[in-house]
Amino acid sequence: MAATEETAYLADELKRIEAWEKDQKQAWFWEKLSRLPFMLLDRLTPKLIRDKLGDALGEVGRFLQTGGQFLVQQKSVLKLLQAAEHNRQGGRRHEIDEAGGEGGVLTLEKAAHLPLETMDRTAEELIGRRVKFAAAQGATTGVGGVFTLAADIPMVLGLSLKVLQEIALCYGYDPRSEQERVFIVKCLQFASADIVGKKAVLEELSLFEEDHKSLQVFSQIQGWREVVQTYRDSFGWKKLFQLVPVAGILFGSISNKGTMEDVAQAGKMLYRKRRILERLKSTS
Repeated sequence: MAATEETAYLADELKRIEAWEKDQKQAWFWEKLSRLPFMLLDRLTPKLIRDKLGDALGEVGRFLQTGGQFLVQQKSVLKLLQAAEHNRQGGRRHEIDEAGGEGGVLTLEKAAHLPLETMDRTAEELIGRRVKFAAAQGATTGVGGVFTLAADIPMVLGLSLKVLQEIALCYGYDPRSEQERVFIVKCLQFASADIVGKKAVLEELSLFEEDHKSLQVFSQIQGWREVVQTYRDSFGWKKLFQLVPVAGILFGSISNKGTMEDVAQAGKMLYRKRRILERLKSTS
């Protein structure tokens, strides 16, 4: 069943997202702190942590090239979308069967035409789960300070990539495609960037759906190291507070929860904007 939102509703939702984007360009004290000279960060961060950050961020490159090891289960997300649409319609199963196609099983192609409300609800449900898991994980790995922190870093990055892939599926995009992997890493970059970085990412994403986008993918992949420095700069400072054994439980939980919320919110808003723009374009 194709989405039938009114143009006025879509335009209003687009304005809300643009207002959010404007708010994101304001620098908070924590962000200003994370922009201290990178050499100082290297001096303060133990070698073990620097090495783990390097290894984890190396996965970003592998993710861009091949999808890495962070691919999610598409069927599970589609089932959640189908259940959310069923609840939205008050249990009218025959309409869900039409949306799903043969056998009433929702496909990704059909999911792209679901109402925005259904997409939003499913994304929020998945985000809530991942944020809770990240907070619990941060508390667990904060027990042993620097020793358990080494295991926490790749886990947080992996969870960040997974939640962004799940959000992509919620809005009807295939995270296995090369184009979407680039978009996902741009969402990751946006979540940890400063004011200048956020503006640059938004400008790039505004042209993402242009006809020449396929020609830009290769250059985007080659430039992924920009994401590494941005992410390491911000992520490293947060993790420094988790180095103290036992006390790291609190810092770890708060840090991981905040990181996951930032990444998930950026992914949801940017993917939501893409879907709204596409629907507005189709109605014009």
